Amino acid sequence: MENENTMEQWIQAALESGFSEAASLDVSTLKPMPAVRDMCAADKCKAYGHNWTCPPECGTLEECEARIRRYSRGILLQTVGKLEKNIDTKGYELTEKQHTKAFRTFAELIRADYPDALCLGAGGCRLCPTCAYPEPCRFPDKAYSSMEGYGLFVTQVCRDNHAQYYHGPKTITYSACVLF
Repeated sequence: MENENTMEQWIQAALESGFSEAASLDVSTLKPMPAVRDMCAADKCKAYGHNWTCPPECGTLEECEARIRRYSRGILLQTVGKLEKNIDTKGYELTEKQHTKAFRTFAELIRADYPDALCLGAGGCRLCPTCAYPEPCRFPDKAYSSMEGYGLFVTQVCRDNHAQYYHGPKTITYSACVLF
């Protein structure tokens, strides 16, 4: 693809990469919040302070916001999974795998035209089975932080961009975004 592609063409490329939903994202709506970063600090995922792409290593909220403000365009990406029952661990895992695969495919595609694109995924980077931290990152050009790591409240980002977050009973939604 060439830099002249329209947002509609990028949205189509995202859908072809495997996302259920893709929509234009107004970068000005992205507001890093201390409360979201505090949830990361609770370290329920065991990555806080142990992963290059998670807080605090991904930068302060001020640094993350400064990076966000360098971009004028964005795309919101979602993978919606159907669950067999309300609590469906297997369904969560399958949807997360689909989302991660689509995200990596799309990130590679958009970075071919925009090498400095900011790709913010759902959850931690997971590019490597185990992060190299505190040793240098093995793939700094492919690694990605999460929307939450940047202090973004995902449901609010969706709301502010007129995107559905809840897709009905027995569904799970994984969201990501790419700024370029």
